[in-house]
Amino acid sequence: MSSSSEAAAPQSINISYEQLTQSWPAFEAQILALLETLDLADKALVCDHVALRVNSIASADALRDAFSCVGKIISDNIINGRTILIIELDTPLTLGQFSIACVELPYPSDKIYPQEGWEHIELVIDSKATECDTLSQDLLALCPKLSALLPSEQAAEPVLSSSPDLSSQGLASLAGIKIKMSSPKGDKERLANPTIAFKRGDVCIKVHPHGIKAVIASEQNILGGLKI
Repeated sequence: MSSSSEAAAPQSINISYEQLTQSWPAFEAQILALLETLDLADKALVCDHVALRVNSIASADALRDAFSCVGKIISDNIINGRTILIIELDTPLTLGQFSIACVELPYPSDKIYPQEGWEHIELVIDSKATECDTLSQDLLALCPKLSALLPSEQAAEPVLSSSPDLSSQGLASLAGIKIKMSSPKGDKERLANPTIAFKRGDVCIKVHPHGIKAVIASEQNILGGLKI
């Protein structure tokens, strides 16, 4: 069931599918710049999906209908009390070197976003982490530059700018990036998928150990026996 019966959110359509299409190049440029800053651009990672943010149920319903014409809904789940849809596209989106097969469409919560539209991508790294501390260490092994942002068991003191991997210019480039660690889980999921998010301005890059289809498979395993 979608959350279209919830009456608390505004009911005007504020963002359309056509506007999303038009705004994709600007979103792509911002994400590629953030990937470069985080030293994630050349790591041959998988981008499992891209996520939207909307402020009204009417907008979410309209986008659900539009994306259903260019793909199919493969998950309809409740996460943190609200419906989140995953749509697998007939033709994947291209963002730099990435081919993105799925779109995440969350129905609105009580939070009002300052900007609607494309909000983040999610990357899958090679990790068996079940919590954020281990994921952080695995990410640091892949991108030592991120030691200026992430806690490290190996370094009790902040990384110095004289480090060979972190010039003062490199440290400055990380300024303004906000980090959030979380372990979001849907009502039907049993797969631990800790997430580290890096946000700058209006866009965000999230990193986790499991792709969206593996998470969906864990939902199906709960509902219908061994389907993985």
